[in-house]
Amino acid sequence: VQLQASGGGTVQPGGSLRLSCAASGITSDEYAIGWFRQVPGMKREGVSCLSSSGGSTFYADSVKGRFTISMDNAKNTVYLQMNDLNPSDTAIYYCGADTGFQCWGTQYEYDYVGQGTQVTVSS
Repeated sequence: VQLQASGGGTVQPGGSLRLSCAASGITSDEYAIGWFRQVPGMKREGVSCLSSSGGSTFYADSVKGRFTISMDNAKNTVYLQMNDLNPSDTAIYYCGADTGFQCWGTQYEYDYVGQGTQVTVSS
């Protein structure tokens, strides 16, 4: 499984970004795919997860109502639309995937992890 994340950048507070994660090599019909973030020196924080079966979604309390996860199955790409960003959202964002499993909540551990993309929210 390979995951290629993109879409990070620098925005002002209140701004928006959309992260993309192109997935390849997932052969299972059942999988979990999502995002976690990490500030260097800090613990990982699960941000959002989407289960392939039923499309269940999970969000961290800190992002509920502002972030939306979605999947374009035709493009094998998962998106994270991030609105109303604030400085506490600044982190490196990673996409991850587990095959053969559904999300176990807003997880931050995945069997497969792509490279990170930096999100900086600053005025």
